Amino acid sequence: MSEEIDIYEQSITTTFRRFLWSKFLKAVKEFNLVKDGDVICVCISGGKDSMVLAKLFMCLKKFMKDMNFEVKYLLMNPGYNKENLDLNIQNLKTLHIPAEIHETNIFEVAYMQDKSPCFLCAKMRRGALYNIAKSMGCNKIALGHHYDDVIETTLMNMLSSGSFQTMLPKLRSTNYEGMELIRPMYYIREKDVIRFAKHHELNFIQCACRFTNEYKSAEDGIGESRRAYIKALIKKLKEEIPDVEKNIFNAPNNVTLDMILGYKKGGEYHSYLDDYDLED
Repeated sequence: MSEEIDIYEQSITTTFRRFLWSKFLKAVKEFNLVKDGDVICVCISGGKDSMVLAKLFMCLKKFMKDMNFEVKYLLMNPGYNKENLDLNIQNLKTLHIPAEIHETNIFEVAYMQDKSPCFLCAKMRRGALYNIAKSMGCNKIALGHHYDDVIETTLMNMLSSGSFQTMLPKLRSTNYEGMELIRPMYYIREKDVIRFAKHHELNFIQCACRFTNEYKSAEDGIGESRRAYIKALIKKLKEEIPDVEKNIFNAPNNVTLDMILGYKKGGEYHSYLDDYDLED
């Protein structure tokens, strides 16, 4: 084992144990994300979150020696420029992540679309991840979405689409039979991932597509987007409501069906009026 692996993995389980390792284990155990017989594909985008996710899984593999599961690491290249691709490859070497690199032309295809290129890009990238992971013999893909992604998505759905839904810690694929998506960083805060990266002087790519490549925020590199607006809004709300992040995160787990107008389950809409008259 090389000295670099000792440095990063020991840091995760010691210096950042409370902030990264413990919260990672909590999600894995609470949501039963890893089972005997699993072959998990850790999907690496090249950003800080997915790279840290890969290191967490490398620690987990050593920690859960009694459980029979396998972890594979995938870096899908959707069309990075040479600078970003080189940085990704260098980070994989630095962190000793044994990732397979698969080439695609997703950025090029999405760029040709006049409407919703970002939506198409995200959809194509997710589909490609499932296809590649399945070809690698995996039954699960692990993504680096964290606590902050969860609350931002919940609020964004409410404000932008008028729906109350959140990111789930695991989700069965409806298009790829036998495949499941898991989010083991569900309880990890983005600020702690950033702290880990700065502690080790690591530099990761931001959103590398040609639409957002020229827009970088000074603090965390997130481009000018709707999600960045939501992030700023939550930060502003926190000044007046200190627990706003925790409240948004917990809200989907505290839904009172008696006090909502309606909900969808299995694609079917249910109204509170369905049973209203039965209560007389």
